Amino acid sequence: MYSVEIDQSKRLLVISALRQVTAEQAKLVAQQVRELLRDVAPGIRVLADFRWLESMDPAAAPHVAEIMDALAEKRVASVTRVMPDPHKDIGLNILSQFHYGPEIQIATFETLADALQSLTRE
Repeated sequence: MYSVEIDQSKRLLVISALRQVTAEQAKLVAQQVRELLRDVAPGIRVLADFRWLESMDPAAAPHVAEIMDALAEKRVASVTRVMPDPHKDIGLNILSQFHYGPEIQIATFETLADALQSLTRE
């Protein structure tokens, strides 16, 4: 399951992945992210929270790439990830190399507290 929300005042898009994520769920989130970004000015920051992710269907990868492409098109300022278990990375680092440009800052943290602290410094 995925959850997506945007805080316009903080210019922050929060994407959370929970439990088992199916390809269909990832497809719906890709559409939702595009809709949420439609009226957002470039430079928004992203917090991607994978603390509660147990598994992701490999068929979800193209939809995760769509999300990354939508963020790149919107010229996001940064992507901050929370990934407590590096073994559950689901290929995000590899996908990032192909779908984000070098101007997008990407940081990965083991805890939400560290990620939020990093975001407050931006």
